[in-house]
Amino acid sequence: MQYLHNPRCSKSRQGLELLAANGVHPDIVLYLKEPLSEAQLTHLVSALGITDVTQMMRTKEPEFTALGLQGASNEKLIRAMAQTPKLIERPILIDGDKAVIGRPPEQLLSLVQVNRS
Repeated sequence: MQYLHNPRCSKSRQGLELLAANGVHPDIVLYLKEPLSEAQLTHLVSALGITDVTQMMRTKEPEFTALGLQGASNEKLIRAMAQTPKLIERPILIDGDKAVIGRPPEQLLSLVQVNRS
């Protein structure tokens, strides 16, 4: 599993703590320092099962407006996230061909088998 993480984001930190509390320790991807490629983002869109790429974007960021992304094609949105990773919603947990956005952080648990004995 991989976890797209921004240590400065409280929801991202909460999600990581929640996963650890449930025995899940994914590989951490600091996507702001190691931006995802367009191919990786395209795979992520598929893994999330979304058709509207804005569902995985931070549309309230000033960059979204400055880049004129309102109403843009999915291809343009993916290119924008590859070039400006700040636009990617966080956190995101990826497990092969499945992924989930951790908003709220409890959503992350929908992707993992949690043993509650």
